[in-house]
Amino acid sequence: MIIESRAYARAGLLGNPSDGYFGKTISIIVKNFGARISLYQSPELHIEPQEQDLTTYRNVYHLRESVSLTGYSGGIPLIKASIKKFVEYCESNNIRLSNKNFTVRYGSSIPRQVGLAGSSAIIIATLRALMQFYGVKIPLEVLPNVALSVEVDELGIHAGLQDRVAQSYEGCVYMNFDKAIMEEKKHGLYERLDPTLLPKLYIAYKTSLGKMSSGKVFNDLRSRFDKGDPHVVGTLSKIAGLAEEGRDAIIQNDHARLFHLINQNFDYRCQIMNISESNMELIQTARNCGASASFTGSGGSIIGMYTDDEMLNKLVVKLKDINARVIKPYIV
Repeated sequence: MIIESRAYARAGLLGNPSDGYFGKTISIIVKNFGARISLYQSPELHIEPQEQDLTTYRNVYHLRESVSLTGYSGGIPLIKASIKKFVEYCESNNIRLSNKNFTVRYGSSIPRQVGLAGSSAIIIATLRALMQFYGVKIPLEVLPNVALSVEVDELGIHAGLQDRVAQSYEGCVYMNFDKAIMEEKKHGLYERLDPTLLPKLYIAYKTSLGKMSSGKVFNDLRSRFDKGDPHVVGTLSKIAGLAEEGRDAIIQNDHARLFHLINQNFDYRCQIMNISESNMELIQTARNCGASASFTGSGGSIIGMYTDDEMLNKLVVKLKDINARVIKPYIV
């Protein structure tokens, strides 16, 4: 029997990047893109390499293009680390795994390193396949913690829980990572919001921006936060407050308020982080069309509201002029 599992791209709507700093966020799942895992029993444990894992290239320019698009490591380290953390979770919870091996194959359509959570999608999909293969149940609120430990503990990548929570719960999720709650429960408070209450949303991304991991983007912010920089701490608190306001706006169908909050999220972000010209071009182009715009994650893609098909068509045309693709996110 072949086990198939999936996890989808994630777009942060409000609260970025406060999730790693005891903040609050709202995220949606973007089913236009996903990571998939195929797993079946075999005599030995084998991970099948994909194109981004190969070490043979046509020439030096092919190597450069490959590294710029997908990074140096490919997906195999993510899968290896996911298997290791799954085994450690089972051991720590006295779960005995049956004595059988498997072959695992992965693939992903999620644009790499543009803030759509492609790495964590591979991890979540792998953990889901392993749970099914071995008949293990990891509680839904705990699954994001296990997934986060894969990147933080095993691969040394700075990250927060937001991506993994959204990809575990799916749909539209409001997350509260308040420090007291995290210390008491070892996880945040997660609330599913009705996706049908969301306004018209678009996502736009530039694949040419996929050259820097989000862990590198946030290193300086982490250092300043840990030192207690009052400007950083205060601004992150304001950003977290936007997510709380956004939750109420969604429930109350206050789309005008939500439009403002999305823009404010990015404007606050600019106060504590440097924004590249390419990323700023995405934001300004969308706003010049009349849409709201903010990052979906660490940069490279944006999310916002539009009012009608005329504005959406304008977004498609104007963003195409700067080599960006526009999509309407499928959430359910």
